[in-house]
Amino acid sequence: MRIQRAIGERGFRGRIACRPARRVALPTMRLVIARCSVDYAGRLTAHLPSAPRLILVKADGSVSIHADDRAYKPLNWMSPPCTLKEGSGDEAGVWTVVNKAGEKLIITMEEVLHDSSHELGIDPGLIKDGVEAHLQELLADRIETLGDGYTLIRREYMTAIGPVDILCRDASGATVAVEIKRRGEIDGVEQLTRYLELLNRDPHLAPVRGVFAAQEIKPQARVLATDRGMDCVVLDYNALRGIEDDKLRLF
Repeated sequence: MRIQRAIGERGFRGRIACRPARRVALPTMRLVIARCSVDYAGRLTAHLPSAPRLILVKADGSVSIHADDRAYKPLNWMSPPCTLKEGSGDEAGVWTVVNKAGEKLIITMEEVLHDSSHELGIDPGLIKDGVEAHLQELLADRIETLGDGYTLIRREYMTAIGPVDILCRDASGATVAVEIKRRGEIDGVEQLTRYLELLNRDPHLAPVRGVFAAQEIKPQARVLATDRGMDCVVLDYNALRGIEDDKLRLF
């Protein structure tokens, strides 16, 4: 990411934008590039020292902090519902994000390099590969193929970062999140990891374990999934359609 000093509509150049303290309404997505430090106070404490970072404030109220070396995964974040308050006076340049559990993400701005807002409108959502979508439908209809006593909670269980393919319960009543791919690779494991991190914050669902399911699972993806405590399931399309009954294998 190339960070450039910018003069925005608010008329600043490389300085902190001072605004009155207020709770911020977020009809748009806001992108801020700033030199800042970040502190998280909640069940854990965490500190990010001063550095240039991208702060992403989405219209759903979520706030995430990104660096240039972590691909799409944020360094820290706060999931909705939460409130964002920008300080004024002695607290100018301090953002405080608080969620419903009272956890806080405190962002201390030292220098704002860019600040812009954009209306993205309604997203049409992810259009899955036809086979992948059908696998999801078939597995939801035959959820017991994952094991005796499994019951479906719902398909496309919505989270703040996207829908989980299948959310279900095992025979013991524990929650299970299933990510389905036609071809299982490392990025699919990373996707399921993000879902699990979020779902396990919900006391009504936690603890949540993961199942990574695909017609074919690459060896590297299997190793990573197993290391993260996920089960890997190889799906046989014909078996799920009822043509064969013995091709689903749990590893």
